[in-house]
Amino acid sequence: MRRTAPEGHGPVRFGPPLPEDGLPVLPELSAVLAAAASRGDHEPVGGGRALREAACGHWDRRGLHCDPDRVAAAPGSPALLLALTAALGGDVLVPRPCAAWWAPYARLLGRPVFHVPTPPESGGVPDPYALLETVRRVRAEGGDPRLLVLSVADDPTATVAPPELLHETVEAAQGEGLHLVSDETWRDTLHDPHDTVLLSPAEMVPDRVTVVTDLAGALLPPGWPAAVARFPAGEEGEGLHARVLDILTALDARVAAPIAAAAGYALGEPEAVTARVATAVRLHALLAAEAHAAVVAAGALARPPRSGRHLYVDLAPLRPALTAHGVGDAQELEDFLGARLGMPAPGGHRFGDDLEAPRVRLSTGALVAGSDTERAECLTSPTPLELPQVNRALSRLKSVFDDLRDDAQRWEPPR
Repeated sequence: MRRTAPEGHGPVRFGPPLPEDGLPVLPELSAVLAAAASRGDHEPVGGGRALREAACGHWDRRGLHCDPDRVAAAPGSPALLLALTAALGGDVLVPRPCAAWWAPYARLLGRPVFHVPTPPESGGVPDPYALLETVRRVRAEGGDPRLLVLSVADDPTATVAPPELLHETVEAAQGEGLHLVSDETWRDTLHDPHDTVLLSPAEMVPDRVTVVTDLAGALLPPGWPAAVARFPAGEEGEGLHARVLDILTALDARVAAPIAAAAGYALGEPEAVTARVATAVRLHALLAAEAHAAVVAAGALARPPRSGRHLYVDLAPLRPALTAHGVGDAQELEDFLGARLGMPAPGGHRFGDDLEAPRVRLSTGALVAGSDTERAECLTSPTPLELPQVNRALSRLKSVFDDLRDDAQRWEPPR
């Protein structure tokens, strides 16, 4: 992740990648990739039939019926979102904060991006009233909002939007004629599936929602780029699918054949894959809960993490300590915490938050340290938080935040 130019902390051009899981590659996945390694070609644009059928099976098992002719695959979600943004035209609406990679692709196309506030209890899905007001204002100023990107299981906040909020927001978007892109990269990483209800917008408005899933969220290593999109039925969905394929063709955005083989295997969800996903989710849920407890105990603010491999932290209550250390904005906080923690701590400005707001995203994958053997041990241990390498990483996190709490109390002005 490259740093923003120091002169005036100008526009952020290089955002952080998806949070890594910090774990060794599943051996069965490696075997599938190795078996296909002699194939030096690419899949057809949009993915071969086998890969698209595997994606359909994946969605069918989640209650979203799918036709292989309404699926497109690409080497990562950014290519799909770029193609969708270009195909739909108009201005783009996103939540504040949002995934770091959403807005840059609209700006690359010269499309205005408008951030809409999210409610206090969750991120990823805009507040419905704020959405309506933003659409009204943009149109009054001559804009043309057409696309809303959202995520029910969210990066960066690690929250899951409640169904009632999602329903109101989707209704508001539908009433304004917006097309929705639902980023469902993290939907299979719920920390407690029995305590969390996750609905896809595509279940509510089947003809106005395109679902995008980056397989690096739960199924593939981040370095194996593959993502799939499910387009709505009907003429509008057919036309959008065709335009997206045209743009992917122009970009030559095709999945390499060995990666496609691994992606198809993972999407089929054999026992080895489902077991690894469940174990990895359990591990990251434990790490996220421990990290959340540490930052909250130190006086920082963070919504309880419900999905994914990250935690979004607001250090505003610790501002006296940050000021004493010369930290005045999110970029300086990113540098300061990154050096103290020994792990990436991208600032909230990379996710659409104000530069002045002292917020960062912490990734639980960075807490899984050590050799491949040590990292694999995190998956098999009944008490992974007690492993020496994990305990050291968590102790360092707690120590850094506890020091900030103590400094904040020392520098807090008398009442």
